[in-house]
Amino acid sequence: MKYEKIVSGIFIDRPNRFIALVEIEGRTETVHVKNTGRCQELLVSGCKVILEDFRGRKGCEKRKTKFDLIGVYKKIDRNNPLYRDNGLLLINMDSQAPNKVAMEYLLAQDYDFIKPEYVYKNSRIDFYMEKENKKFLMEIKGCTLEENGTGFFPDAPTLRGVKHLHELALARDEGFECILGFVIQVPGVKKVSANNATDPEFGKALDFARSKGVKVIFLECEVTEDSLKII
Repeated sequence: MKYEKIVSGIFIDRPNRFIALVEIEGRTETVHVKNTGRCQELLVSGCKVILEDFRGRKGCEKRKTKFDLIGVYKKIDRNNPLYRDNGLLLINMDSQAPNKVAMEYLLAQDYDFIKPEYVYKNSRIDFYMEKENKKFLMEIKGCTLEENGTGFFPDAPTLRGVKHLHELALARDEGFECILGFVIQVPGVKKVSANNATDPEFGKALDFARSKGVKVIFLECEVTEDSLKII
């Protein structure tokens, strides 16, 4: 997926989980943050951020903000296996991007039928697929939390994530092939582990889902300032 127009800025503060103050072209702007997670290790005062620019875009005249914060340069030290040159790691933190790139990925996998936002029990599972005589359910989680070259999920307790894992496990009992896909929005990270220190219940649910036959896959991404792509 590609963003239509992007600009860079300097992060100042985050008054609440929906907005941030960013210096853009010499002015302080209130921008929309496209990730309601904590992101405390990413949004550090003075860091460089990437924003999607909606100024002058047709159909966006009534937007309350002119920009969406979609990416951030995270400073990492030389001991991190992801360290390159200036020690800055570009991370896509757009929480809507994982499902978009997952759809692009699925369209290239020769499924006979793909339906996003599939209603199963009391939840909406991200994707329902069919191939030959098999039925699949796939839930997508975006990973932006990185420590020493490894991804971790979640960065804050997620009751919704735990619920989805239990429902995928239940769906296995009903004959579905079930997949949990981690879209890794951090370049170079190849694996995601449960963040048990932050949300032990998610870790337990992940272990339970795996024991029931839910397949866990790690979708590595190429990250640029204006694009995200599963590789």
